Amino acid sequence: MIQKPHKVATFFGCIGKDDFGKILKQKAEECHVDAHYYEQSKEPTGTCAACITGDNRSLVANLGAANCYKKDKHLDLEENWKLVEKAKVYYIAGFFLTVSLESILKVAKHASENNKIFCMNLSAPFISEHFKDSLMKVMPYVDILFGNEAEAATFAREQGFETEDIEEIAKKTQSLAKENKKRQRIVVFTQGKEGTVMAKGEKVETFPVIEIDQKDIVDTNGAGDAFAGAVCLFYNAAGCSQDPRKLSVKYSSLFRQIPSTWVTFHRVQTEPITP
Repeated sequence: MIQKPHKVATFFGCIGKDDFGKILKQKAEECHVDAHYYEQSKEPTGTCAACITGDNRSLVANLGAANCYKKDKHLDLEENWKLVEKAKVYYIAGFFLTVSLESILKVAKHASENNKIFCMNLSAPFISEHFKDSLMKVMPYVDILFGNEAEAATFAREQGFETEDIEEIAKKTQSLAKENKKRQRIVVFTQGKEGTVMAKGEKVETFPVIEIDQKDIVDTNGAGDAFAGAVCLFYNAAGCSQDPRKLSVKYSSLFRQIPSTWVTFHRVQTEPITP
């Protein structure tokens, strides 16, 4: 949750005019997020079921309204674009490439032209594979790129990097063409409990994650998003005296020790299923 000052983060998305949409708006308000949704009636608000067994998870998503975002009906509106202009850091998930490439490019170009920070996540292996052309149209504007080891491997294969070494993949990704030469691209690849790889300039580093006892892991949903959010925050924080990488790992580890579903649902405890 955002602490004081409240509503320093703005969120854009698409929801339906239904109860789940009301829940999202209510919870965003409670967490002090300045959410501005495009509300439509064609599709219901997207939902996702999370089956958690121990510290493992399986997700089943019904994208619904998430696929219905329209640039001309929301992003282009004067009152919404003013919020974009006001922002200093932008973060867009790779999943959104399947919905509105034109919206991503408008924000990305604005960030580049105004020397602001534009961040993106590879999101899932299929994005690099099946939406490669769209991804590479955005890549020149990306200042900070996130991904995990599986996403990095698929991206490398699709780009013809001819290596499976994750540090080398990070280095090659970092050196891809970039529009804003005032900022060096930062590439961050996580590897679960293994070290996190970061490439910036000619330097590639791997730094350890914080080990957590299995009994303390409640839910891994959102841990990667917490990590990415912390990186974006601390690299933008003027006067931050601590290492942004270590702070980001710390926040991610803390997030794994609380239920991510606390905002709307109670966790359902089930007995193990015997084959």
